[in-house]
Amino acid sequence: MVVESDGLLDESSLYAAPLPQEAVHVRLDTPRVDDLADLVFLANNKQVAANLSTMPHPFTAQDGRALIEKAERNRSLNAGFAIRLKSTGRLIGLTRYANVEPDGPLHIGYWLGEPFWGRGYATEAVHALVDHAFTHTDAEELQGSCRVTNPASRRVLIKSGFQYRDQSMIRSLGAGGSVPIERYTLEKAVWKSLKGWGQGR
Repeated sequence: MVVESDGLLDESSLYAAPLPQEAVHVRLDTPRVDDLADLVFLANNKQVAANLSTMPHPFTAQDGRALIEKAERNRSLNAGFAIRLKSTGRLIGLTRYANVEPDGPLHIGYWLGEPFWGRGYATEAVHALVDHAFTHTDAEELQGSCRVTNPASRRVLIKSGFQYRDQSMIRSLGAGGSVPIERYTLEKAVWKSLKGWGQGR
């Protein structure tokens, strides 16, 4: 589920952390105005919107422009990135982390356009997002969620080190009401251990 914070940003909240590291097949960077056509084409999909919390359906060019402008105002606890194929530079989805509650954990969110499902791209993107969040913020815990009817998103979270916490309900614009979700957490200490194990192989 993409978690978005709609708070207005002032100049003092602008953030200039390095972009996340590139993965094998994807890279994360800032969405651009020239991404608008791809963004609208991929996001204007009921199957995508129904699995997210705040994405409207239909998704219009005006929605796309607002989303791009919002991502350009990244700050330390609220950062959004385009997911791009390294081979072409084409936008294939979006990912972000956001501080939804004061002093609470950062929430992560992600989505890919339907033509790019099932290829491992979301997992690569979430790995890069998690590394960025724990490296460039003071966050000690990340949270992620998925609809109970979305096993692919559940697999992305589990492959990224997240552990099941509980179930809850969330409002989904795309689904047209409240939907049941599973919530997952990843602590920084666990992330460090997982990174260490990976480097030792």
